Amino acid sequence: MSAISPTAPANGGARVAVQKFGTFLSNMVMPNIGAFIAWGLITAIFIKAGWINMGFGYNTVTGAGGLPADSWVAALGGWGEFDGKGIVGPSITYLLPLLIGYTGGKNVYDTRGGVVGAIATMGVITGTSIPMFMGAMIMGPLGGWSMKKLDAVWSHRIKPGFEMLINNFSAGIWGGILAIFGFFIMSPIVTFISTVAGNAVGFLVNNGLLPLTSILIEPAKVLFLNNAINHGILTPLGTQQAVETGKSVLFLLEANPGPGLGLLLAYMFFGSGAAKASAPGAAIIHFLGGIHEIYFPYVLMKPILILAMIAGGMTGVFINVLFGVGLRAPAAPGSVFAVYIQTASDSYLGVTLAMLGSAAVTMVVASLLLGFGKKKGDDDALAAATAEMEALKGKKSSVAGYLAPTATGTTATTATTIRNIVFACDAGMGSSAMGASVLRNKIKAAGVENVTVVNQAIANLDPDADLVVTQSQLTDRARQKAPDAIHVSVDNFMNSPKYEEVVEMVKAADQR
Repeated sequence: MSAISPTAPANGGARVAVQKFGTFLSNMVMPNIGAFIAWGLITAIFIKAGWINMGFGYNTVTGAGGLPADSWVAALGGWGEFDGKGIVGPSITYLLPLLIGYTGGKNVYDTRGGVVGAIATMGVITGTSIPMFMGAMIMGPLGGWSMKKLDAVWSHRIKPGFEMLINNFSAGIWGGILAIFGFFIMSPIVTFISTVAGNAVGFLVNNGLLPLTSILIEPAKVLFLNNAINHGILTPLGTQQAVETGKSVLFLLEANPGPGLGLLLAYMFFGSGAAKASAPGAAIIHFLGGIHEIYFPYVLMKPILILAMIAGGMTGVFINVLFGVGLRAPAAPGSVFAVYIQTASDSYLGVTLAMLGSAAVTMVVASLLLGFGKKKGDDDALAAATAEMEALKGKKSSVAGYLAPTATGTTATTATTIRNIVFACDAGMGSSAMGASVLRNKIKAAGVENVTVVNQAIANLDPDADLVVTQSQLTDRARQKAPDAIHVSVDNFMNSPKYEEVVEMVKAADQR
């Protein structure tokens, strides 16, 4: 096997820049998804039109029946005599935006940046009457970044013994200034932007144009912008809509597992080679486990299949809009179980039909497209996937042949030992965790000890890693984070023939 030099310059241009910006946005929301889910469940159970109150005969049309206005359910849900109190309202107004603001600041400047980011976010929250998710995604990172720059100005001038005094007061004073700035300046600006965005969404819904968003969303997902779209854009907008109407269809634009299921079913029946063999397992992981990244390589093998994904996505959105459905909170991960848990009480039929309809349309279109051309075996399919990936990039990939056999059959690598292997993906969960588990078992079965295999987000990639495994589309970004590591590109985290070659590389390095 041959290896490219680990110090070769990384590239990727605009694609990498867009991925990095999208990841920056999603990294503020994804660590806090548990809080969004908690808010969604509490909302679904305890609000006036929630599960418990409706179980006691509450009629959402007439407003009659149900529990008394001073019940403990009303207290938790913030309705009746407890209007504006409880858990639901304060959580969406303060808890969730503050978590996003803190996380955004922490991502820029660790805990100190997080604290200043949270203070700055509080200003923009209290300066408006709408949930300030967009404001939090601006003020949080701004607080962390500006505090970092200010510390750099005077950190080397602080006299010994005064560090704690200066650090605490500088963070407090600057955080207060940013809070005032957020209250008076940023709140009106972000409110205006949120209003425009909300009106744009309303225009698309009212004019039946929302299905057209699939033309942008489906290709962007395959380019590993799925988390950025879902958690960086749709989750904040959808949460604001859910506060006003109790549900939002925006939570389903990216998270619908139907199109991916349809694609994998098409491969099961009309695919060939390794793709056909691995499709059933991938379908289970995708639909039940909610790891959508598992199907991306199947599209990259034959990019024309993006037409099937768009067709299925548009079908799902059309049915959702037709039935007026929505989720109460984000479905994360995009599993059928997560979708049903967050589905509004009046939306189960529409959501089910949307998943089935999108899967059926994607399967039909993908099956027709897979039927064109000569079918290939395992090796040809992998070679074709690599060639298609390079065609999408518009240039030769320096990592595509990283572990390809050479004429001499030798292995060249700059590492003397391989002890720390990292599987990296956009979010650091899902597909990378699955790949790490597969390789970990293979290394254990080979009798190699003292080798750790972990999964991480590319944004938090360990620069001291000996070997990094990524999806082909993400390797450029990984090389920027860990330029001294050996980088291995795979097309499928679940079932890659390169794993065996990685094991051989680890064994060879272990014997040095």
